[in-house]
Amino acid sequence: MPVRNRFAEMLPEITEWRQDFHRHPELLFDTHRTAASVAEKLRAFGCDEVVEGIAQTGVVGVIVGAGGPGRTIGLRADMDALPILEATDLPHASTNPGVMHACGHDGHTAMLLGAAKYLAETRNFAGRVIVIFQPAEEGGGGARVMCEEGLMERWGIEEVYGMHNWPGIPLGEFAIRPGPFFAATDVFDIVVEGRGGHAAKPNEAIDSTLVASHIVTALQSIAARNADPVDQLVVSVTSIESSSKAFNVLPQSVAMKGTVRTLAEPVRDLAEARIAAIATGIAETFGAVARVEYFRNYPVMANHPEQTEFAAGVAASVTGRCAEGPLIMGGEDFAFMLEARPGAYILVGNGDSAALHHSEYDFNDESIVAGCSWWVGIAEQRLAVG
Repeated sequence: MPVRNRFAEMLPEITEWRQDFHRHPELLFDTHRTAASVAEKLRAFGCDEVVEGIAQTGVVGVIVGAGGPGRTIGLRADMDALPILEATDLPHASTNPGVMHACGHDGHTAMLLGAAKYLAETRNFAGRVIVIFQPAEEGGGGARVMCEEGLMERWGIEEVYGMHNWPGIPLGEFAIRPGPFFAATDVFDIVVEGRGGHAAKPNEAIDSTLVASHIVTALQSIAARNADPVDQLVVSVTSIESSSKAFNVLPQSVAMKGTVRTLAEPVRDLAEARIAAIATGIAETFGAVARVEYFRNYPVMANHPEQTEFAAGVAASVTGRCAEGPLIMGGEDFAFMLEARPGAYILVGNGDSAALHHSEYDFNDESIVAGCSWWVGIAEQRLAVG
Protein backbone atom coordinates (compact mmCIF):
# COMPACT_ATOMS: atom_id res chain seq x y z
CA MET A 1 0.00 0.00 0.00
CA PRO A 2 1.31 3.51 -0.83
CA VAL A 3 0.55 4.74 2.68
CA ARG A 4 2.65 1.99 4.22
CA ASN A 5 5.51 2.71 1.84
CA ARG A 6 5.46 6.40 2.72
CA PHE A 7 5.54 5.70 6.42
CA ALA A 8 8.40 3.25 5.96
CA GLU A 9 10.31 6.19 4.50
CA MET A 10 9.25 8.42 7.40
CA LEU A 11 10.00 5.81 10.09
CA PRO A 12 13.44 7.15 11.13
CA GLU A 13 12.03 10.66 11.55
CA ILE A 14 8.96 9.55 13.51
CA THR A 15 11.13 7.27 15.65
CA GLU A 16 13.34 10.22 16.48
CA TRP A 17 10.29 12.19 17.65
CA ARG A 18 9.08 9.26 19.72
CA GLN A 19 12.39 8.70 21.44
CA ASP A 20 12.74 12.41 22.17
CA PHE A 21 9.35 12.36 23.90
CA HIS A 22 10.48 9.28 25.81
CA ARG A 23 13.61 11.05 27.07
CA HIS A 24 11.51 13.92 28.38
CA PRO A 25 8.37 12.46 30.02
CA GLU A 26 5.86 14.73 31.74
CA LEU A 27 2.97 14.03 34.09
CA LEU A 28 -0.75 14.77 33.88
CA PHE A 29 -1.44 18.35 32.77
CA ASP A 30 2.22 19.41 33.02
CA THR A 31 3.02 18.30 29.47
CA HIS A 32 4.44 21.71 28.54
CA ARG A 33 7.53 20.58 26.62
CA THR A 34 5.66 17.83 24.79
CA ALA A 35 2.80 20.15 23.86
CA ALA A 36 5.17 22.84 22.62
CA SER A 37 6.98 20.30 20.44
CA VAL A 38 3.69 18.99 19.06
CA ALA A 39 2.41 22.49 18.24
CA GLU A 40 5.69 23.45 16.58
CA LYS A 41 5.59 20.36 14.37
CA LEU A 42 1.94 20.84 13.41
CA ARG A 43 2.69 24.39 12.30
CA ALA A 44 5.71 23.19 10.34
CA PHE A 45 3.56 20.57 8.62
CA GLY A 46 1.24 23.35 7.37
CA CYS A 47 -1.86 22.62 9.43
CA ASP A 48 -4.59 25.15 8.73
CA GLU A 49 -5.04 25.93 12.42
CA VAL A 50 -3.09 25.05 15.55
CA VAL A 51 -4.52 25.87 18.97
CA GLU A 52 -2.71 25.36 22.27
CA GLY A 53 -3.93 25.51 25.85
CA ILE A 54 -7.04 23.35 25.64
CA ALA A 55 -7.28 21.63 29.04
CA GLN A 56 -4.17 23.57 30.06
CA THR A 57 -1.67 21.86 27.76
CA GLY A 58 -3.76 20.13 25.10
CA VAL A 59 -3.06 20.87 21.43
CA VAL A 60 -5.48 20.77 18.51
CA GLY A 61 -4.53 20.88 14.82
CA VAL A 62 -6.91 21.33 11.89
CA ILE A 63 -6.21 19.87 8.43
CA VAL A 64 -8.63 20.77 5.63
CA GLY A 65 -8.94 18.28 2.80
CA ALA A 66 -8.49 19.18 -0.86
CA GLY A 67 -11.69 17.37 -1.81
CA GLY A 68 -14.01 20.17 -0.82
CA PRO A 69 -16.57 20.42 2.00
CA GLY A 70 -17.39 17.34 4.01
CA ARG A 71 -17.61 15.89 7.45
CA THR A 72 -15.26 16.53 10.37
CA ILE A 73 -13.61 13.74 12.32
CA GLY A 74 -11.28 13.83 15.31
CA LEU A 75 -8.17 11.70 15.83
CA ARG A 76 -6.84 11.67 19.40
CA ALA A 77 -3.51 10.77 21.02
CA ASP A 78 -2.49 11.11 24.68
CA MET A 79 0.78 12.76 25.75
CA ASP A 80 1.39 12.17 29.47
CA ALA A 81 3.69 9.72 31.25
CA LEU A 82 3.64 7.88 34.59
CA PRO A 83 5.37 8.38 37.98
CA ILE A 84 7.57 5.29 37.56
CA LEU A 85 11.36 4.98 37.78
CA GLU A 86 12.53 3.62 34.43
CA ALA A 87 14.64 0.44 34.44
CA THR A 88 15.40 -0.06 30.74
CA ASP A 89 18.95 1.35 30.36
CA LEU A 90 18.00 2.30 26.79
CA PRO A 91 19.88 5.10 25.00
CA HIS A 92 16.60 7.06 24.96
CA ALA A 93 15.68 6.30 28.59
CA SER A 94 13.97 8.96 30.67
CA THR A 95 16.11 11.88 31.82
CA ASN A 96 13.45 12.83 34.37
CA PRO A 97 14.06 10.54 37.39
CA GLY A 98 10.92 8.87 38.67
CA VAL A 99 8.91 9.66 35.53
CA MET A 100 8.73 7.50 32.41
CA HIS A 101 6.59 6.73 29.40
CA ALA A 102 5.54 3.32 30.70
CA CYS A 103 2.28 3.23 28.74
CA GLY A 104 3.43 4.24 25.26
CA HIS A 105 1.84 7.66 25.04
CA ASP A 106 5.11 8.82 23.49
CA GLY A 107 4.40 6.38 20.66
CA HIS A 108 0.77 7.44 20.35
CA THR A 109 1.79 11.09 20.03
CA ALA A 110 4.52 10.33 17.50
CA MET A 111 2.22 8.17 15.35
CA LEU A 112 -0.50 10.81 15.21
CA LEU A 113 2.11 13.44 14.35
CA GLY A 114 3.32 11.22 11.50
CA ALA A 115 -0.23 10.86 10.23
CA ALA A 116 -0.79 14.62 10.53
CA LYS A 117 2.31 15.34 8.48
CA TYR A 118 1.17 12.96 5.77
CA LEU A 119 -2.40 14.28 5.72
CA ALA A 120 -1.19 17.89 5.57
CA GLU A 121 0.99 16.98 2.58
CA THR A 122 -1.58 14.97 0.60
CA ARG A 123 -5.00 16.30 1.73
CA ASN A 124 -6.62 13.45 -0.17
CA PHE A 125 -9.97 13.73 1.58
CA ALA A 126 -13.07 15.91 1.77
CA GLY A 127 -13.89 17.79 4.93
CA ARG A 128 -11.63 18.30 7.94
CA VAL A 129 -9.44 16.19 10.18
CA ILE A 130 -8.95 17.45 13.73
CA VAL A 131 -5.84 16.00 15.37
CA ILE A 132 -6.17 16.06 19.17
CA PHE A 133 -3.19 15.79 21.52
CA GLN A 134 -4.49 15.32 25.04
CA PRO A 135 -2.78 15.67 28.43
CA ALA A 136 -3.61 13.84 31.65
CA GLU A 137 -4.95 10.49 30.56
CA GLU A 138 -3.21 8.75 33.45
CA GLY A 139 -5.66 9.71 36.16
CA GLY A 140 -6.30 13.37 35.43
CA GLY A 141 -9.24 12.97 33.08
CA GLY A 142 -7.78 15.23 30.40
CA ALA A 143 -10.33 13.99 27.86
CA ARG A 144 -13.16 15.05 30.15
CA VAL A 145 -11.63 18.51 30.57
CA MET A 146 -11.12 18.95 26.81
CA CYS A 147 -14.76 18.03 26.22
CA GLU A 148 -15.94 20.35 28.99
CA GLU A 149 -13.98 23.17 27.36
CA GLY A 150 -15.91 22.68 24.12
CA LEU A 151 -13.57 20.53 22.02
CA MET A 152 -16.31 18.82 20.03
CA GLU A 153 -18.47 21.89 19.52
CA ARG A 154 -15.68 24.35 18.72
CA TRP A 155 -14.40 22.30 15.80
CA GLY A 156 -17.66 20.60 14.85
CA ILE A 157 -16.29 17.10 15.41
CA GLU A 158 -18.82 14.47 14.30
CA GLU A 159 -16.85 11.30 15.05
CA VAL A 160 -13.72 10.60 17.08
CA TYR A 161 -11.14 7.79 16.96
CA GLY A 162 -8.37 6.67 19.29
CA MET A 163 -5.59 4.08 19.46
CA HIS A 164 -3.49 2.36 22.12
CA ASN A 165 -0.50 0.07 21.77
CA TRP A 166 -0.90 -3.33 23.41
CA PRO A 167 1.82 -5.74 24.57
CA GLY A 168 1.03 -9.34 23.73
CA ILE A 169 -0.70 -8.56 20.44
CA PRO A 170 1.64 -9.38 17.53
CA LEU A 171 3.66 -6.41 16.40
CA GLY A 172 1.69 -4.09 14.15
CA GLU A 173 -1.53 -6.14 14.21
CA PHE A 174 -4.84 -4.72 15.42
CA ALA A 175 -7.66 -5.74 17.77
CA ILE A 176 -10.99 -4.08 18.52
CA ARG A 177 -14.46 -4.86 19.85
CA PRO A 178 -17.82 -3.07 19.77
CA GLY A 179 -19.57 -1.98 22.95
CA PRO A 180 -17.88 -2.00 26.37
CA PHE A 181 -14.12 -2.37 25.90
CA PHE A 182 -12.34 -0.72 28.87
CA ALA A 183 -13.75 -0.66 32.39
CA ALA A 184 -15.10 2.15 34.51
CA THR A 185 -12.46 3.02 37.10
CA ASP A 186 -13.90 4.18 40.41
CA VAL A 187 -12.00 4.73 43.66
CA PHE A 188 -12.98 4.68 47.32
CA ASP A 189 -11.66 5.82 50.69
CA ILE A 190 -12.70 4.16 53.94
CA VAL A 191 -11.65 5.46 57.35
CA VAL A 192 -12.36 3.24 60.35
CA GLU A 193 -12.50 5.04 63.69
CA GLY A 194 -12.16 2.79 66.73
CA ARG A 195 -10.76 3.51 70.18
CA GLY A 196 -7.01 3.46 70.50
CA GLY A 197 -5.27 1.74 73.33
CA HIS A 198 -2.45 -0.43 74.58
CA ALA A 199 -1.89 -3.57 72.51
CA ALA A 200 -1.63 -5.59 75.71
CA LYS A 201 -5.13 -4.53 76.75
CA PRO A 202 -7.29 -5.02 73.62
CA ASN A 203 -10.39 -5.39 75.79
CA GLU A 204 -10.15 -1.70 76.66
CA ALA A 205 -9.92 -0.61 73.03
CA ILE A 206 -11.92 -0.93 69.83
CA ASP A 207 -9.35 -2.39 67.46
CA SER A 208 -9.65 -0.46 64.18
CA THR A 209 -7.09 -2.77 62.55
CA LEU A 210 -9.27 -5.80 63.26
CA VAL A 211 -12.31 -3.97 61.93
CA ALA A 212 -10.46 -2.93 58.77
CA SER A 213 -9.28 -6.50 58.21
CA HIS A 214 -12.84 -7.80 58.36
CA ILE A 215 -13.92 -5.12 55.91
CA VAL A 216 -11.18 -6.03 53.42
CA THR A 217 -12.22 -9.66 53.48
CA ALA A 218 -15.95 -8.93 53.26
CA LEU A 219 -15.56 -6.57 50.30
CA GLN A 220 -14.61 -9.59 48.20
CA SER A 221 -18.11 -10.94 48.72
CA ILE A 222 -19.44 -8.21 46.41
CA ALA A 223 -17.99 -9.93 43.35
CA ALA A 224 -18.32 -13.43 44.77
CA ARG A 225 -21.85 -13.28 46.19
CA ASN A 226 -23.65 -10.07 45.15
CA ALA A 227 -22.86 -9.57 41.46
CA ASP A 228 -24.16 -11.86 38.73
CA PRO A 229 -21.34 -14.32 37.97
CA VAL A 230 -21.43 -13.41 34.27
CA ASP A 231 -20.77 -9.72 35.02
CA GLN A 232 -17.25 -8.33 35.24
CA LEU A 233 -16.40 -6.77 38.60
CA VAL A 234 -13.16 -6.14 40.46
CA VAL A 235 -13.03 -4.69 43.99
CA SER A 236 -9.47 -4.20 45.25
CA VAL A 237 -8.21 -2.63 48.47
CA THR A 238 -4.83 -1.20 47.49
CA SER A 239 -3.67 0.68 50.59
CA ILE A 240 -4.08 0.27 54.37
CA GLU A 241 -2.51 2.76 56.76
CA SER A 242 -3.06 3.10 60.51
CA SER A 243 -2.72 6.17 62.68
CA SER A 244 -0.02 4.42 64.73
CA LYS A 245 3.37 3.05 63.74
CA ALA A 246 4.20 1.54 67.13
CA PHE A 247 4.40 -2.18 67.95
CA ASN A 248 2.44 -1.85 71.17
CA VAL A 249 -0.35 0.57 70.23
CA LEU A 250 -3.78 -0.27 68.86
CA PRO A 251 -4.45 2.61 66.47
CA GLN A 252 -7.34 5.00 66.82
CA SER A 253 -8.02 4.86 63.09
CA VAL A 254 -7.17 2.98 59.93
CA ALA A 255 -7.49 4.44 56.42
CA MET A 256 -8.01 2.29 53.35
CA LYS A 257 -8.00 3.07 49.65
CA GLY A 258 -9.16 0.95 46.77
CA THR A 259 -10.49 0.74 43.26
CA VAL A 260 -13.58 -0.73 41.60
CA ARG A 261 -13.64 -1.85 37.97
CA THR A 262 -16.90 -2.56 36.13
CA LEU A 263 -18.21 -2.80 32.58
CA ALA A 264 -21.88 -1.96 33.20
CA GLU A 265 -23.63 0.82 35.10
CA PRO A 266 -25.92 -1.46 37.18
CA VAL A 267 -22.85 -3.35 38.43
CA ARG A 268 -21.17 -0.04 39.21
CA ASP A 269 -24.22 1.03 41.24
CA LEU A 270 -24.23 -2.29 43.07
CA ALA A 271 -20.55 -2.03 44.00
CA GLU A 272 -20.90 1.50 45.34
CA ALA A 273 -23.91 0.61 47.48
CA ARG A 274 -22.44 -2.61 48.85
CA ILE A 275 -19.07 -1.06 49.76
CA ALA A 276 -20.83 1.51 51.90
CA ALA A 277 -23.16 -1.04 53.49
CA ILE A 278 -20.44 -3.57 54.25
CA ALA A 279 -17.95 -1.07 55.68
CA THR A 280 -20.44 0.74 57.90
CA GLY A 281 -22.18 -2.46 58.97
CA ILE A 282 -19.02 -4.28 60.00
CA ALA A 283 -17.71 -1.23 61.83
CA GLU A 284 -20.95 -0.93 63.77
CA THR A 285 -20.78 -4.62 64.71
CA PHE A 286 -17.45 -4.01 66.45
CA GLY A 287 -18.50 -0.71 68.01
CA ALA A 288 -16.45 1.36 65.55
CA VAL A 289 -17.47 3.87 62.90
CA ALA A 290 -16.60 3.72 59.18
CA ARG A 291 -16.68 6.74 56.88
CA VAL A 292 -16.90 5.84 53.21
CA GLU A 293 -16.27 8.11 50.24
CA TYR A 294 -16.83 6.75 46.72
CA PHE A 295 -15.65 8.63 43.63
CA ARG A 296 -16.84 7.83 40.13
CA ASN A 297 -13.82 8.34 37.92
CA TYR A 298 -13.58 7.25 34.27
CA PRO A 299 -16.77 5.73 32.85
CA VAL A 300 -16.93 2.53 30.83
CA MET A 301 -15.28 3.09 27.47
CA ALA A 302 -17.74 1.71 24.92
CA ASN A 303 -17.10 1.64 21.18
CA HIS A 304 -19.96 2.54 18.85
CA PRO A 305 -20.95 -0.37 16.56
CA GLU A 306 -20.88 1.35 13.15
CA GLN A 307 -17.59 3.15 13.80
CA THR A 308 -16.06 -0.03 15.24
CA GLU A 309 -16.90 -1.99 12.12
CA PHE A 310 -15.39 0.76 10.00
CA ALA A 311 -12.24 0.99 12.13
CA ALA A 312 -11.78 -2.77 11.96
CA GLY A 313 -12.10 -2.66 8.18
CA VAL A 314 -9.41 0.01 7.95
CA ALA A 315 -7.15 -2.08 10.20
CA ALA A 316 -7.68 -5.13 8.00
CA SER A 317 -6.77 -3.09 4.93
CA VAL A 318 -3.47 -2.18 6.60
CA THR A 319 -2.37 -5.57 7.94
CA GLY A 320 -4.72 -8.09 6.38
CA ARG A 321 -6.75 -8.85 9.50
CA CYS A 322 -8.20 -7.34 12.67
CA ALA A 323 -8.73 -9.56 15.71
CA GLU A 324 -11.47 -9.31 18.33
CA GLY A 325 -10.12 -7.35 21.26
CA PRO A 326 -10.32 -8.62 24.84
CA LEU A 327 -12.46 -7.10 27.57
CA ILE A 328 -10.05 -4.93 29.56
CA MET A 329 -10.53 -4.04 33.22
CA GLY A 330 -8.10 -1.16 32.96
CA GLY A 331 -9.51 2.32 32.41
CA GLU A 332 -9.22 4.76 29.52
CA ASP A 333 -10.43 8.36 29.59
CA PHE A 334 -11.14 8.33 25.85
CA ALA A 335 -14.46 7.12 27.28
CA PHE A 336 -15.43 10.77 27.79
CA MET A 337 -14.91 11.52 24.10
CA LEU A 338 -16.94 8.46 23.11
CA GLU A 339 -19.74 9.69 25.38
CA ALA A 340 -19.64 13.02 23.55
CA ARG A 341 -19.45 11.68 19.98
CA PRO A 342 -19.70 8.37 18.10
CA GLY A 343 -16.37 6.73 17.48
CA ALA A 344 -14.08 3.81 18.15
CA TYR A 345 -10.87 2.89 19.94
CA ILE A 346 -8.46 0.26 18.65
CA LEU A 347 -5.41 -1.63 19.91
CA VAL A 348 -2.20 -1.94 17.89
CA GLY A 349 0.23 -4.70 18.77
CA ASN A 350 3.43 -3.86 20.63
CA GLY A 351 4.71 -7.42 20.32
CA ASP A 352 6.42 -9.35 23.08
CA SER A 353 7.29 -6.40 25.30
CA ALA A 354 7.10 -5.72 29.01
CA ALA A 355 3.60 -4.97 30.26
CA LEU A 356 2.09 -1.50 30.31
CA HIS A 357 2.92 0.47 33.48
CA HIS A 358 6.05 -1.66 34.01
CA SER A 359 9.45 -0.09 34.66
CA GLU A 360 10.99 -2.08 31.78
CA TYR A 361 8.31 -1.25 29.20
CA ASP A 362 9.20 0.53 25.97
CA PHE A 363 7.03 1.36 22.98
CA ASN A 364 8.08 -0.68 19.95
CA ASP A 365 8.98 1.72 17.15
CA GLU A 366 8.41 -1.00 14.57
CA SER A 367 4.65 -0.58 15.11
CA ILE A 368 4.77 3.04 13.91
CA VAL A 369 4.20 2.21 10.24
CA ALA A 370 1.03 0.24 10.97
CA GLY A 371 -0.29 2.82 13.43
CA CYS A 372 0.26 5.79 11.14
CA SER A 373 -1.25 3.89 8.23
CA TRP A 374 -4.39 3.20 10.26
CA TRP A 375 -4.78 6.86 11.20
CA VAL A 376 -4.48 7.92 7.57
CA GLY A 377 -6.83 5.17 6.45
CA ILE A 378 -9.45 6.38 8.94
CA ALA A 379 -9.22 9.91 7.53
CA GLU A 380 -9.08 9.09 3.84
CA GLN A 381 -11.74 6.38 3.88
CA ARG A 382 -14.17 8.08 6.27
CA LEU A 383 -13.83 11.36 4.38
CA ALA A 384 -13.47 9.83 0.93
CA VAL A 385 -13.65 12.27 -1.97
CA GLY A 386 -16.74 11.80 -4.15
